[in-house]
Formats: sequence, structure tokens, C-alpha cells
Amino acid sequence: MTVVDRIEGGFAVCETDNGQRLLPLTELPGGVREGDVLAETEAGGWFVDRLATQSRREAARRRVGILFRRRDEDLPKQDG
Repeated sequence: MTVVDRIEGGFAVCETDNGQRLLPLTELPGGVREGDVLAETEAGGWFVDRLATQSRREAARRRVGILFRRRDEDLPKQDG
């Protein structure tokens, strides 16, 4: 899996199963952004895997929600 970590100076810095990889933005679809999951075509190009991207974003939202709920539950109750 190749996931865009950040965009820097004309490149997408991506995290892969084998470490980081720099991909020139000129080789990626327009509008690519941080968090997008990229998939390689048979011809060697790239496309954004929208389903995988959405799934990862929803999982991240759930994890953040769980963290904040736990934190709120651990705080002492304040009397009004």
C-alpha cells in the first residue's frame, strides 16, 4: 500500500510497506492530497484508490473519537 504522507516541493512523500518513497506530483492525478491511498496501474501510472482512502480516513476518525471519549471519561466531573 502506498499512502501520501505529505506534499513537499513538487513531490508526494509516501509511506509504503517498504519505507518512504518520493513520487513526483507530475506523475500523480491532479488533486492528490495527504492521506490518499495510491494504487499503481498496469501501465506504471498512479490513481487514487478512493475506497481504500475512505476506509483509512473513517478508521482514523473512529480511533480519534475513542481517544477523546476515553480522555473525557477520565476527567473529573465538574459541578455547575
